[in-house]
Amino acid sequence: MNKLIAIVWLTLLCALAGGECPGEMDMMGDGMMEPTDMMPDMSNDNDSPAPMPPPPPPSGACCFIDTSCFDGIEDDCDAAGGSFNQGEDCDTFGCPAPSMEDVRELTHALEGIFREDAYFYLRVISIVGREYWDMNGDDPIWTNELLGRNGQTLDPDGELTTRTFLERYKVIRAAQTLIRAAENAEPPLTMEQLNSTVGFAKTIQAYSLLLVANLQFSNGIIPETALDDDDPAASALSYADSLQHIADLLDTAAVNLTNGGATFIFDLSHGFAGFDRPATYRQFNRALSARVRLYQGDKAGSISGIAGSFFNINGSLSTGPGHSYSIETRNPLYNRPDVDLYTAHADFIGDAVGGDIRVGNKTRMYVPTPTFFVPVSFEGLVGSFQVEMPSSSTASIPIIRNEELILIYAEAQIGSDVNEVLAAVNRVRNAAGLGNYLGATNDASLLNEVLRQRRYSLFGEGHRWIDLRRTGKFGEINVDRVGDVVHMEFPRPPADALDGI
Repeated sequence: MNKLIAIVWLTLLCALAGGECPGEMDMMGDGMMEPTDMMPDMSNDNDSPAPMPPPPPPSGACCFIDTSCFDGIEDDCDAAGGSFNQGEDCDTFGCPAPSMEDVRELTHALEGIFREDAYFYLRVISIVGREYWDMNGDDPIWTNELLGRNGQTLDPDGELTTRTFLERYKVIRAAQTLIRAAENAEPPLTMEQLNSTVGFAKTIQAYSLLLVANLQFSNGIIPETALDDDDPAASALSYADSLQHIADLLDTAAVNLTNGGATFIFDLSHGFAGFDRPATYRQFNRALSARVRLYQGDKAGSISGIAGSFFNINGSLSTGPGHSYSIETRNPLYNRPDVDLYTAHADFIGDAVGGDIRVGNKTRMYVPTPTFFVPVSFEGLVGSFQVEMPSSSTASIPIIRNEELILIYAEAQIGSDVNEVLAAVNRVRNAAGLGNYLGATNDASLLNEVLRQRRYSLFGEGHRWIDLRRTGKFGEINVDRVGDVVHMEFPRPPADALDGI
């Protein structure tokens, strides 16, 4: 038996060496067949035997905090953020259920991801809508591609297109993980705890989908229910259906929050101060619903959303939830005076009514020095006023404010109640240091007045480009240089980029 094993081993060795294995012959000339007789003569062979291939890495079950699982190798599991269980498979291995503390940690992580990169969306949508320019000159995409210089189109695979798209779906994915974790927690959450957590997550999903829809427009959104499909893009919705899907998702979340008890099982950052309980967070949800319904042209639905929101015509205009920042995590929208050259569009300054304090609150004139000249000029763009919002590096980025709700209410009342329109418009005008509106009160004139107030009240908050597109006034956006074009929408990222969702 030992001789047989040796022959088999030697046969394998000579085969790996690339030689021709000898037959049964007496290699030693001693009349006996020995294992060494099977050894090929490699005394003149300069080639070393080929090394044995390494064994494949062991597979196992990769578990996630929401109990989802995939079978794979440890490196892939680590890269995906899972917990590797060597030798197990998902069909038979029970991934451990998340605890309530796990759910809390996922909630805090979701709010962080929700805040992450929010500023980039606002930069893009403010510049494409010609509210201000990026004249820093550190990347040509801001003054060439985004402004359609010489007819330049948007790159489907470029940063301007893919970054917000992928970042918002990252938020949507994180919300899905939180929902599954809440549903699978051990011990189980109470129905109130589950409802409030799901309502929280779905509201964030709906808002994130709205940002995608704002940029994609006719390309529509890929709904959160299709993200695990083989071809998610095949489930993309039209713009109208996208808005309806978002409105429905907000309505579902509102029901969850109504049945969510008195408190959340988690804490929220100071950006949600005053909106950190299911009932008050539901007001935030209804405010978003009012915005979406306005985009749909559903004035009655918009007023219904207003009724359930934190709308207060006599209240502070700044009330509302936002993305919070601190000394450790500074607001990336903050501009260092006379250093960061985010420059207000000349039309924003030139079209302002005298005495409008919003201009001074949101912009400031550059201060010239012997080496810094005003007006600032860059690639055919000329301006004298720097964007000065937020006012500090630790200020929050508003998600939706009472001032917007007042103007939503004003627009939704056009065609129904002139007095309510005027009451809302005048509340905003008076706060800006302006007298009451004295112009014509036909529907077209009132809409123009509401849009004017939205332009100055919501400057830099991501609305003007959308407002002019949805009201058929897109042609009012002035180009700054001969040959520039105003993009109406962003292209859908290519198929390989969609793998990132």
